[in-house]
Amino acid sequence: MVALENKNTNLENQNANLENKNTNLENKNAELTTKLNWFEEHFRLNQHRLYGSSSEKTARSEQMTLFNEAEALSDVKPQPPEPTIEDISYTRKKKQKGHKEEMLKELPCETIEYKLSEDERVCNTCGEALHEMSKEITKELKIIPPQVSVVEHVRYVYSCRNCEKTGIKTNVVTASMPKRALPGSIASADTIAYTMVQKYMYGIPLNRQEQSWKQLDVDISRQTMANWLISASNRWLTIVYDRMRQKLLEYDIICADETTVQVLNEPGRAAETTSYMWLYRTGRDGPPMALLEYQTTRARKHAKRFLGDFKGYLCTDAYQSYDGLDGVINIFCNAHARRKFDEALKSLPKEAADKNCVAKEGLKFFEELYKIEKVLHNVSPEERYEKRLEKSKPILDKFYEWLKYQRPRVTPKSTIGQAINYCINHMDNLAGYLKDGRLYIDNNNSERSMKSFAVLRKNFLFCNTQNGATASAVIFSIIETAKENNLKPFEYLKYLLEALPNIDTNSLDEIDRLLPWSEHIPEGCKLNKK
Repeated sequence: MVALENKNTNLENQNANLENKNTNLENKNAELTTKLNWFEEHFRLNQHRLYGSSSEKTARSEQMTLFNEAEALSDVKPQPPEPTIEDISYTRKKKQKGHKEEMLKELPCETIEYKLSEDERVCNTCGEALHEMSKEITKELKIIPPQVSVVEHVRYVYSCRNCEKTGIKTNVVTASMPKRALPGSIASADTIAYTMVQKYMYGIPLNRQEQSWKQLDVDISRQTMANWLISASNRWLTIVYDRMRQKLLEYDIICADETTVQVLNEPGRAAETTSYMWLYRTGRDGPPMALLEYQTTRARKHAKRFLGDFKGYLCTDAYQSYDGLDGVINIFCNAHARRKFDEALKSLPKEAADKNCVAKEGLKFFEELYKIEKVLHNVSPEERYEKRLEKSKPILDKFYEWLKYQRPRVTPKSTIGQAINYCINHMDNLAGYLKDGRLYIDNNNSERSMKSFAVLRKNFLFCNTQNGATASAVIFSIIETAKENNLKPFEYLKYLLEALPNIDTNSLDEIDRLLPWSEHIPEGCKLNKK
């Protein structure tokens, strides 16, 4: 009897051990499955980033109204069968009448006339003279490639003959000429502006510009061009940049962003160490300004130093270096939050992404919010503020409740889990744009300006020195601000480099006359309004 009890006890112990082992294996399997799902999600997302479309637009079929989904689905009508190949036709978009004439009317025109000679103006039938009945006019665009010429400045020197003869002190007078941007250099304002625009607007690195100069029979090294850019920036363009910074800080709404840049020769740092370009720009108020600043790190002290005594709204992508600034109210970018749901959708397998899922439900909230913003695009800030409270706030409240409902139902470390946690943790800042009708729902204007720099960075890859990085920030800022104020960057930079050496740069009034939005900017610097 005792033996049977001992055997039963051993079996119970073995059973308990097996159950514990099974539980441990199930937990380990669940953990490994979670890790596998995480890796698969990130693999699909990285594949999409490498080879897929970068657009974050939602397909039309998915843009269903959030709060009438059932009604919309019930009203769907049967779709007609797809057309066969023979039924598909292509209709060319009809050209607008007068478009060519409108486009060409402001351009310089060279007229070449083709006439019959006197001997040819004879009728083949009766032999009488032909008269001019009408004209046939054909217009074509003509491109004049870059040409290099030398401008020789000759200053005449005058003296008094009588003083020379009588031995009295001779009065010598030299004819004046405008001061040059870089005295002692062969570079004119045109040449410096052209080099700047080629690099910082069209992304042509200095080594390729060096080859272009050789094709024009001029031997200009990239080091010489780099010296032009840095010297012109430090001497003259920084004056305009600093004044624009002062103007920017007068507003109570500023947008900010940052991106990486590599600088090879920084004291005490390895060549591969990452540095940063910080971007600050205006919101809806006042003329558009986009200012870049080079810094070695992404630390809070740089934003604090640039912003100084700024008080107001700061629109960012939730980067923590902007937190805790005195008198600053942080407004976070909803496009940044939306992108996380878009990435969560892209990380799903195709069969799961085609069905209704949590990521799609999250995106629908943002679609409704952006739909409201589109309607309110051209209204006054006061009306926009009232309408947002009436229409957008209820959607944000329902979004927050939906987030709290979904949070315990998703894996925290999955892409959708991270998207939900991000929105819950930053909900007050994401809804901050409701506080003022002048605020944007997102920080896309900053991202567009920063994207222009990122595209250029792919071409010139790195800056050689800190001076070069600082000069790059100043030049790019002036070009980007000129573009946003509908100016031609080449003409505007040329104008600045000709004007600044010949004005009192200590006079703020004179500098203000040169700012991109000034009414004193010459017409030749402005883009055609059409």
